[in-house]
Amino acid sequence: MKKILFPLLLMGQIAVAQKATTKDSTKTETLENIFITANRSATLRKETPSAVSKLTAKIINETKAIAAYEIINKTPGVLMVNLGNEQHMIAIRQPMTTNAYYLYLEDGLPIRPMGIFNHNALLEINQFNLQNIEVVKGPVSSLYGSEAVGGTINLISIKPPVNTEFKFGIQADQWGYKRIQVAGGATIGKIGFHMAGISSLQENGWMTYSDYKKDNLNARIDYNINNKTRLISNTMWGKYYSDMSGTVNEESFYNRTYKSTTDFTYRKSDALRTRLTLEHDWNKNANSYITAYYRDNKLGQNPSYGIKWSPTVNPTAATGEVNSNNFKSYGAIGQHTQKFEFLNTKIVGGALYDYSPVNYWAYLLEMNANLNPGTPGKQTVDYYEITAERPDVKLSDYTADIFNKAAYAQLSFNLIEKVVVTAGARYDNLKVNYNNALDNSAGTKTYDKPTFKVGGNYNPFESAGFYANYAQGFAPPGITSIFRAKPGTGGTTGKPAEFYYNLEPATFDNYEIGGWLSFLKGKLNFDYAFYYMEGKNELLNVRLPDNSTDYRSVGKTRHKGVEFGGNYKLISDQLNIRFGGTVAEHTFIDFKVSDKPTDALQDLNGKEMPQAPRWSGNSEISYYPNWFPKFRTSFEWQSVGNYYQDQINTVKYAGYDIFNFRLGYEWKGIEIYGNIINLTDKIYASQVSRTNTANSQPAYYAAAPRTFLIGLQYNFSLKK
Repeated sequence: MKKILFPLLLMGQIAVAQKATTKDSTKTETLENIFITANRSATLRKETPSAVSKLTAKIINETKAIAAYEIINKTPGVLMVNLGNEQHMIAIRQPMTTNAYYLYLEDGLPIRPMGIFNHNALLEINQFNLQNIEVVKGPVSSLYGSEAVGGTINLISIKPPVNTEFKFGIQADQWGYKRIQVAGGATIGKIGFHMAGISSLQENGWMTYSDYKKDNLNARIDYNINNKTRLISNTMWGKYYSDMSGTVNEESFYNRTYKSTTDFTYRKSDALRTRLTLEHDWNKNANSYITAYYRDNKLGQNPSYGIKWSPTVNPTAATGEVNSNNFKSYGAIGQHTQKFEFLNTKIVGGALYDYSPVNYWAYLLEMNANLNPGTPGKQTVDYYEITAERPDVKLSDYTADIFNKAAYAQLSFNLIEKVVVTAGARYDNLKVNYNNALDNSAGTKTYDKPTFKVGGNYNPFESAGFYANYAQGFAPPGITSIFRAKPGTGGTTGKPAEFYYNLEPATFDNYEIGGWLSFLKGKLNFDYAFYYMEGKNELLNVRLPDNSTDYRSVGKTRHKGVEFGGNYKLISDQLNIRFGGTVAEHTFIDFKVSDKPTDALQDLNGKEMPQAPRWSGNSEISYYPNWFPKFRTSFEWQSVGNYYQDQINTVKYAGYDIFNFRLGYEWKGIEIYGNIINLTDKIYASQVSRTNTANSQPAYYAAAPRTFLIGLQYNFSLKK
């Protein structure tokens, strides 16, 4: 913590000491209808043929979130699932999943390289360094490549301010959570800088064995070489360690005896990302940039989800694992944007090269499973204890060099005055040179794929617009899946290890129509999207009776739904009503899960995908009274419908409705605020799952009881 706070406080004193002379001409309120992510360049909402949403600085600042899911769940059509201590999974045009069907960007650059997806990647993000968040729903592989399938989330960091600014804050709740956060920046002549740091600590929470610690530091420096050329440096450093309490059984869940079955599982992460960008404006119609970047990421785990136990086969024994996944990335991306007067044409083109060496290993843990009383075959585990660590029994052990080369281009033009046509294409070549120590094999896996998109916007009125698009998406299998020994092979089974070398890339075809409406001089806004997406070779994690996973990437899936969102300002903008949600259906069309005629489960044809609620939504009423300036209060409703817990559609979880309340007041730069999360103290689970067997027991990711968060923040700004 001291390592973060000292440089930030020193930086803040330097910033406050500066005397500014230039004037800020930026009008941030006009930026809410401009999006960068969907087209890789600043584009008006009405000229973007995609379902896009923006979470503004105002939303982020007023949410005062402990974790990113509190902010991102305000996006229509998005459900970010809290797995505890900022761990998460997400659902955008997909069920809740850990699969690589989402792309996380940091200022337009992927947080991780292709092939090394991690559904928890956003736990590395510094919430105190966010200017806004853009979310594109549906495939954008034609611009960003693999994994940009269900959705793309771009976290845009704070730029150096024109005015000297400094912020310092603390927050805490009654469950042992506390955070210190500091940020500040200034522009001095041609140089602008901004730094932000947080230090979070959780101790002795409502769930046993659920402590965590997180430190993050972000630094950005902009150098304006001249009025056309800029050099931008951006660096992120983060360190994270968390106990991994995992799920609870049904009895513990409903009795609120939130006791972890382990006291040894953990997740730890060290992350460093740095980039240097050179931007140049050739003229008012042309600009280019080139970015060189470096990543260094170390992830170590003794994961709770890796514990394998069967209630019917040797129920007093279990196994687990310790694993390590480390990679570095060396890469560059360049892009040019050119505008022409003819048909108001704009062309965006670019190329990327990424080299990421990775090494991964996992070894076996032998455990005792101490059971709760009950009927044999239906018992649950009270707690696990490690009896032996077996580093000599490797579950996975490989090194790989991942090379990703890509080129992309997008064209947009006005076919007629009120019609904008957009077409784009990208070609990706992913090559994996590997050495698998478990079967002493070496070789190369290559995944290459062109992807396309075409769409159009029709804006017949100032108050209404429509769009349609067709877009392709693809996602190669993650390399950790490829080199994982199949269940029943390798380790202590006595059978040679077999691997998933035959996994195929998943491909998607998305068809979409949507639009937007604006009434009452912009006080009432509404947008909507209807989509139909078919997937082929979608990666399926088949949960076996002992909680191990078997992978399949054959067959067809279907995803269809409607997304909608709106905003209504009334009473002279004192009252703001925001609403949004999605109604969707996710179905296995043709999906074979077994090649053995003797297996009871042969396929999942026609069944709904598990953890796929038909409905989810988030709405909020905010009040800003004119009679009490700088006071705010809001009431939020998060709703998730029922869904199947298993892949064979035998049992549903009812879903939940929870309510959150927030208020805050600022006086002379001093801000005090409070949040009540889960206002009614509802017992609910953020996710529930079970295996595909008759006696399987549900596993609940229990959500927190009513939580009171209080905070104090000092905001200083030296107007120029």
